[in-house]
Amino acid sequence: MIKPIVISLFLSALLAACSNHKPIAANQPLSSDQETLYQALGGAPKVEQIVDAFIKNIAKDAQIIGYFYDANVDHFRQGFIQHFCEATDGPCTFEGDSMHDIHTGMNITEGDFNRVVELLVQSLEQAQVSYPLQNRILKKLAPLRTDIIKI
Repeated sequence: MIKPIVISLFLSALLAACSNHKPIAANQPLSSDQETLYQALGGAPKVEQIVDAFIKNIAKDAQIIGYFYDANVDHFRQGFIQHFCEATDGPCTFEGDSMHDIHTGMNITEGDFNRVVELLVQSLEQAQVSYPLQNRILKKLAPLRTDIIKI
């Protein structure tokens, strides 16, 4: 069960990302004496654990799996690891297509997008990521919403 505070913070981040306000604080550069979100998570091993849990959760979800029938799982895994690493200020550069290009033509609904967020939160919980770190991750990923929902 996703905690109401997580959903509330995610929705707040979405609203902020879709408005003309200043960037979300989580997107601000860190000073040299602060660790990155990637470091706080535990680096590559934790990112891979989260991504692997996410893939398994997608595979079990009747609402979402249809979007992935033709997907190359290894390609998706490597791309999502790169993307997640970069989004959390890790030492990676995502070299794949833009989120806009990847999701164009998929007709992803707001309900399906929200379900994928729930699956990601489940994956974070399965990887024993703390709620404060989950919230920081969701704030980083929230601005991608407009590139993913294409109706």
